[in-house]
Amino acid sequence: MLDIKFIRENKELIDLAAKKKRVKFDVGYFLKVDDERRTLQGAIEKKRAEQNEFSSQIAKAPEGEARSAMLSQMKTLKDSMKTEEDKLTDVLKKWRKLMLEVPNIPDMSVPEGTSDAENQELRTWGNKPVFDFEPKGHIALMEDLDLADFARGAEVAGFRGYFLKNEGALLQFALWQFVIEFFRTKKFTPMIVPSLVRQETLLGTGYLPQGEEDLYQTQDREYLAGTGEVAAMSYFADQTLAKDILPKKMLAFSDCFRREAGSYGKDTKGLVRVHEFFKFEQVMLCEASHEMSVAFHEELLSNAEQMIQQLELPYHVVINCTGDLGLGQVKKYDIEVWAPAEKRYIETHSCSYFHDFQTRRLNIRYKDEEGKLRFAHSLNNTALALPRFLVPLLENNQQADGSIKIPKVLIQYMGQDRIGKK
Repeated sequence: MLDIKFIRENKELIDLAAKKKRVKFDVGYFLKVDDERRTLQGAIEKKRAEQNEFSSQIAKAPEGEARSAMLSQMKTLKDSMKTEEDKLTDVLKKWRKLMLEVPNIPDMSVPEGTSDAENQELRTWGNKPVFDFEPKGHIALMEDLDLADFARGAEVAGFRGYFLKNEGALLQFALWQFVIEFFRTKKFTPMIVPSLVRQETLLGTGYLPQGEEDLYQTQDREYLAGTGEVAAMSYFADQTLAKDILPKKMLAFSDCFRREAGSYGKDTKGLVRVHEFFKFEQVMLCEASHEMSVAFHEELLSNAEQMIQQLELPYHVVINCTGDLGLGQVKKYDIEVWAPAEKRYIETHSCSYFHDFQTRRLNIRYKDEEGKLRFAHSLNNTALALPRFLVPLLENNQQADGSIKIPKVLIQYMGQDRIGKK
C-alpha cells in the first residue's frame, strides 16, 4: 500500500506503474473516491464541532423556548450528520478496496516487458553437464531408484500428489540441514512459521486481493499460505521496532500450499509444480532507505547464489520485466537452475524488495534518529524450495549406470556419496 499523499501528488507515476505492470487501475476514479472521502470527513468533523458547541450551549440554557429551539436544531444536525456518516461508511469501503489495488512503482532499472518471456538474463554460472548417454528426467530417475511414488501420490493426494521415499526423503532432509547450517553463518534468525493464516496476513503482504485464485481457503475463512514470508512479516504487524535491531534477518520455514491455478497444462507431472511443498524463505526488514533496500536485495540474491554454487549446479540469474512483477514489488530477480532432461532452466528462487508497500499494510514501523516514526522496508528471497529443487539436483548429478552422485556438501548429511539401485 502506498501513502495517499504520495498517490495524490504523483498521479501520472501511479498511472504509468499500472501500465508497466499490466494492472487494471483507474487512478482518476480512485482520486474522485478519495475526494469524496475527504469532503465527507471534513463535513462530518465540522458538524461534530457544531454539535459540541450546541451541547455546551444547551447545558447552560434555562428551560424555555430558546432551549427547545436549540434541541430541535441539535436533532436536525444529528440527523444530517448520520446521513453523511452512512455515506462515508460506504465510501470508505470502496476507498479501502481501491487502496489495496494501487500498484507499487517499479525501479527504473526494471526492463519493460509484458510477461516472463521478456525477462532478461543478467549472468550465468557453472557449466551445463555434457553426458555420453541420454540423460533421464527426474521422474524416471526417482522411479528407477525407488525415491518417489507419483502414482500412489496421485491416488492419496490427488492431482500433483507425490510420496518421497528412501534416499529421496533423506536427500530432502539433507538439503534442509545444509540450508540451516548455511544461514547460521549469515546470522539469520531461524523461525518455523504457521502456514494456516488469517486473511489480514495475506492482505498485509500483498497476496490479496491479486493472488486469491492461487490460495486454498478453509471453511473457517482462513487460508493456507504459499510462502513463509506471509507469517514471518505478520509476526511484526502493528509493532514499533527499535532501530538498533534493523536490519532484521529471518530464515522462515514452513510447509506451503498453492493451487497453481494459472498453470494448467504446465509441468503436470513430477515435482516442478506441486500443490504442497516445503520452503525456507529469507525475509528481511530494514530502514526506510532506497539505497539500503537495493544493497540488501543484492545480499539476499548473493546468499542464494552461494548456496547453489556450493551444490555445484549451473544456473542463471534473470531480472524480471515490468509485466512479470507483482503488485507490490519494486524489483525482482529470479534464479533458474539448469535441468538437463528438460533442456531448460527451472525457476528455483525469487528475490524481491517492496520499499514500504507491505509494512504500511501491516503497520510495521521504527523510530529514526530524530524520533520520527517511519515505516520499515521489506525484502525476501527463497532460500530453498523443495521438492522442486530436487529436479535439477538429480538430473545434473545422474551417472551412466543410473545412479546419482551426491554433491560434496551434502555427503555429511546423507552418510553416502551416491544413490544407486539396491
